[in-house]
Amino acid sequence: MISRRDFLQVSMAASALYGTSGFGNWARLAAQQALTQDDLLKFDTYGNVSLIHITDIHAQLKPIYFREPEVNLGVGAAKGQMPHVTGADFRKAYGIEDGSASAYALTYNDFSSLAQAYGKVGGMDRVATVVNAIRADRPDALLLDGGDTWHGSYTCHHTQGQDVVNVMNALKPDAMTFHWEFTLGSERVNEIVENLPFAALGQNIFDAEWDEPAELFKPYKFFERGGVKIAVIGQAFPYMPIANPRWMFPEYSFGIRDENMQAMVDEVRAEGAELVVVLSHNGFDVDKKMAGKVTGIDVILSGHTHDALPEPVQVEQTFIIASGSNSKFISRVDLDVRDGKMMGLRHKLIPIFADVITPDATITKLIDDQRAPFESELNEVIGSTDTLLYRRGNFNGSWDDLICDALINEREADIAMSPGVRWGPSILPGQEITREDIWNVTSMSYGQAYRTEMTGEFIHTILEDVADNLFNPDPYYQQGGDMVRIGGMGYRIDVTKPQGSRITEMTLLKTGEAIDPAKNYVVAGWASVNEGTEGPQIWDVVESHIKKQGTIKLDPNNSVNVVGV
Repeated sequence: MISRRDFLQVSMAASALYGTSGFGNWARLAAQQALTQDDLLKFDTYGNVSLIHITDIHAQLKPIYFREPEVNLGVGAAKGQMPHVTGADFRKAYGIEDGSASAYALTYNDFSSLAQAYGKVGGMDRVATVVNAIRADRPDALLLDGGDTWHGSYTCHHTQGQDVVNVMNALKPDAMTFHWEFTLGSERVNEIVENLPFAALGQNIFDAEWDEPAELFKPYKFFERGGVKIAVIGQAFPYMPIANPRWMFPEYSFGIRDENMQAMVDEVRAEGAELVVVLSHNGFDVDKKMAGKVTGIDVILSGHTHDALPEPVQVEQTFIIASGSNSKFISRVDLDVRDGKMMGLRHKLIPIFADVITPDATITKLIDDQRAPFESELNEVIGSTDTLLYRRGNFNGSWDDLICDALINEREADIAMSPGVRWGPSILPGQEITREDIWNVTSMSYGQAYRTEMTGEFIHTILEDVADNLFNPDPYYQQGGDMVRIGGMGYRIDVTKPQGSRITEMTLLKTGEAIDPAKNYVVAGWASVNEGTEGPQIWDVVESHIKKQGTIKLDPNNSVNVVGV
């Protein structure tokens, strides 16, 4: 039996903690300007195996600001369970002091003021420093990348992912799995994967024509580390053809395929695996359900939903680790594996405070070299903001409010729709908005801003479909993302209702009139999964709008009335 002490690793040694997670006294140290790299990296080395997990980088090579969600609702059995707890409730659960560095890193409250105090987070040169420190302590540690890596920035788009590939190759991961990478198109993905110096894994990546495992993506790989035979099984995002354009990767199919996962676990156990690790891009709730159905998995390294949790979540005999996004955190997991079994686990979620961790000079130069051809475009100032711009949250974020305003004004629309994607750094009030900032929240390979007519009934159908992807009580039917963002329209949503009954009281904001199911409305949006979508690129639409506004100032968005929480 694994005790709580065995799987918790305190963040600070030799001082009293405010809570069992070990995050509580960062505020005091930071206030004394005593928070150091050594404090962040200190770890009581344990057992004989170390895992290093990073996920959902979204091509963010430089330090950024990133605000955690204010609203992250769980439904069904997930209601009120981690990671569906935010703000003060989250801090209480983990013993985190208000105003502390951990409060800044892990919750949304007072974000702008705390950001001024604690600075930016992330940066792959800082990540490299942490990885190298762990490897110095445990030279054969496994570095595992959970995917959503080659997507999400100006330079990534213009190099078809090569800038991030070059940086990640320099960090020398042992394996990765996939999601947004496939939106580069399967030809480009195949080209990169064929030349990767590490394993590309996905037990659920199949040949679409023959419904057989895809040859290029192996289901698992064995590693011998610390005298232990370890099997790492990959799990790519299951819902690629639904959440992203199928026509970009027509030869591949995906799905959860938990029966095949069980077969893979049984296979590696039969081949002598003493530790089974699943490198997953399912999303946290899907991972929890899969852990309850598939036996024999020791650790799931969870990705896709961008959750950052200071402690593992245990389901049956499986521990699930969530390591955040945007290079903001790294998880270190030490395991004691003896006699073919995992006997204990210790874990630490390491925040990458950019002003505390010394950048690795080699990786800094490599990043700067990737960016050099684009510096003038990246740094061009487009405007400024008086409003905190952020994206995360189930229903709205101010970045998407701005994007919707741009779509309505630039495309002369009644209503705007912006996809509920989770990626995209934050911009503080008083900051300039550069072209790079705009691309960090809009960059994708199908960014055309469409303009079309939709009936009120069809708009309602879209909202109901997306709401079911988010709030279906069965995690296996939650197919990714947050709620589509709406501009120019308000509505009421009851998250406890079944599909078709959640969305009511749809109102056109400019007139105050109820949306007429039979009437046509001009709708502008972007990121359509349909092939051949026409329109200007969304980053150009947003840039034009910001230039005209000069300084962005957004009113609070109260257009969505959420009930049933």
